[in-house]
Parts: sequence; C-alpha cells; structure tokens
Amino acid sequence: MAKPNAFDIPGLYYFQSRNVFTGSRQDFNFRIEPGDVMKVTVWHGFLCSELAEAEHTAEFPISAEGHAEMLAWLEERFQNK
Repeated sequence: MAKPNAFDIPGLYYFQSRNVFTGSRQDFNFRIEPGDVMKVTVWHGFLCSELAEAEHTAEFPISAEGHAEMLAWLEERFQNK
C-alpha cells in the first residue's frame, strides 16, 4: 500500500474527529493537536513531546487546504533541519 504522505499522517477526517497524532521521521518529531485549528509542534531528538523543547509551532485550519498546508510546512521544517 502506498503511503498517503511522507510522514504517514492520517487524512482530514482523523483531525476533524479531534484525534491527536504524534509521529517522527528520522530524528524529526511532531505532534498535531486538533481543536479549533490543528496546532503542530516539531522538535528533534529522542525525547517525548512532553519533555522536549519545541523548535517550531504553527496552526492550520481543519480543512482540506489546511491539511495540505500542514504537510507542506512539515516537509519544509524537515528539509531545513
């Protein structure tokens, strides 16, 4: 089965259902917390999100456009590590 995106992040409905998602790619880690928007936090290293120091945060609307923007933003953060 093909990956939906480079980070294996679930589709929009997952976040519309208010589910939190955490993941990593190499030593690049991220946490996505949906509320009124999707708040994304990224950090590097091997610590969990509660112990790590956030390097970048951003918010995206919970919409198809926001989901696509979030994926592009994560890719940019990953490439500029």
